Order: sequence, then C-alpha cells, then structure tokens
Amino acid sequence: MNHDQVLDEFRAAGALLEGHFILSSGLHSPVFFQKNAVFMDPDRTERLCRALAEKAQAAFGKIDVVVSPAVGAIIPGYETARHLKARAMFVEREGGVFQLRRGFEIKAGERVLMVEDVVTTGLSSRECLDSIRGHAGELVGAACLIDRSGGKADIGAKLVSLASVSAPAYPADKLPPELAALPAIKPGSRGLAA
Repeated sequence: MNHDQVLDEFRAAGALLEGHFILSSGLHSPVFFQKNAVFMDPDRTERLCRALAEKAQAAFGKIDVVVSPAVGAIIPGYETARHLKARAMFVEREGGVFQLRRGFEIKAGERVLMVEDVVTTGLSSRECLDSIRGHAGELVGAACLIDRSGGKADIGAKLVSLASVSAPAYPADKLPPELAALPAIKPGSRGLAA
C-alpha cells in the first residue's frame, strides 16, 4: 500500500479532517487524522495494518511482540500483531507513566516492535519505548500508520510509517491568522481524565 492509498483510506473513512484542532501534544493544526473513524471499519483497519505489518517485517525482520500505547493505538497494535503472528500488548498510564500491566510480560530474547497510530511530536512514542526498554527482550524499532511530522519526530528508535505527511502544527501563541480565526476543537483523548 503506497502513501496515496493510505491517505485515500483515511479520506474514504471521513478521517482526514480540516479546520482548527488542538492536538494531544497541545499544538494547534489545520489538519487532524481521526483514526477512530478508520478503526470503526474492520476491513479498512485490516488492510492498513496488514500493509504496516509487511513494511515492519521488511524493515525489522521477525517480530515476537507488538506493544502499543493505550488507548488510541491498541486497535492497530493488535491488528498489526495478528498479521505478524506476534503477541499483542499495550502500555497504559499508571501514576502518569506508561507501564505494562494486566499480566503482560516481555520475555528475554523476544523481538519487540512498538506500533503507533499517528505520530506528531513523538512524545507518547518515546514514553512507550522507554517503558519497553525497562523489560527483557530486544526493542527492534517502531511503526505507525501516519507520521504527520514528515519524518522530523525523533522518537529514539527507527520508525517506519505507511504514510509520512508534513502537517503543520503551531504553539497556541503562534497561530497563523487564518487558523486563529477558526474555533478550536480538541478531538483527542489525552488529558480528558484528571
């Protein structure tokens, strides 16, 4: 699946939005990837995650375990793991820090891939990778459906993506006038639960 086909899947799902959005990072952008509109459709999710599994396997070789950050990346992590014939697990925040819970365990010698949905600044990816590094096993790299940083996000590991786009993102105090004129919407989940 090429870059344009990936974006076509998001467009067809109504998941490539334009307006004024506050991202999970706190940055503002005129573009938002509403990945949950994609994940509502099992067939579309299967196509995208099969392609991501193929790309990850070509880049990293055999994968034994896929770990994703909760909540947004659980579905693509699971579906990508299914195509890799790997175990799927996720990290979730406990005390503000990503941790493996629920009996999840990475065993010594297992090759681990971190799978994300959309990467913007790479913060949750870095936090997830830090958690993985605290366990046995070999972290081989990371994969995501959309890298909206255009390859600029430094997550601290090799990252492969199905599509890489340079979607602009601005601090709240440096908005271009055309973006500032639109009402801001915060569609993400980070920070909703206090």
